[in-house]
Amino acid sequence: MSKKSQDAVRRFLRQDKNDAWAVRLLPRVVFGLAAAYTLFAIAAQSGSSFVTVTTLLVLGAVVWLLRRRGQLLLALGSTILTAAAVGYLSAAGENARGTASAVLTGQAVFGYWALAGMALLGAWMVKEHPGRRGVTVVLADVILVIASVIGMFAPEFGVPTGFLGLLAVLALRGGTAKALLTRLKRLWPVGRGDTKLRGRRSS
Repeated sequence: MSKKSQDAVRRFLRQDKNDAWAVRLLPRVVFGLAAAYTLFAIAAQSGSSFVTVTTLLVLGAVVWLLRRRGQLLLALGSTILTAAAVGYLSAAGENARGTASAVLTGQAVFGYWALAGMALLGAWMVKEHPGRRGVTVVLADVILVIASVIGMFAPEFGVPTGFLGLLAVLALRGGTAKALLTRLKRLWPVGRGDTKLRGRRSS
């Protein structure tokens, strides 16, 4: 054992009140061991419990790794919630109409999931995004949820409506619409000046 490790062990065992590192480390070790034992006990009960604990650990690790990237974390969270919401709404719509079909429901859900993935990719494909990328994904996901509600009553209009709404959000938030307005403003004074010159010449 190296000298640094020995010093660290001594500091931890002595628990000097003036040593902030040692005082903070003991509660963390105790609560960490208690949490690890609790998760292990829950995961050992059944296969579903093991899957649930593993999923929570993976999500916790992802949140910890992305803690400094708030927009990306917001976008991922919104995409996951939207995927769950549109799946539930699609199944509920099929059951409400009395024409429950696994094939049709699967096709609709896959379409919404593909659009949610397009929203996530479209927000990060733009190199110089004028706004916040996570907010763009949230707005697109809200449109998709609204489209899935429309799809509950009119299945043939659900995915196309979501696609058009997604394009509109990405265009407005991605700077495409702003660039077009800027070009129109640049062209408008030129055309206006040409009209004035023609009026002067005719007079």
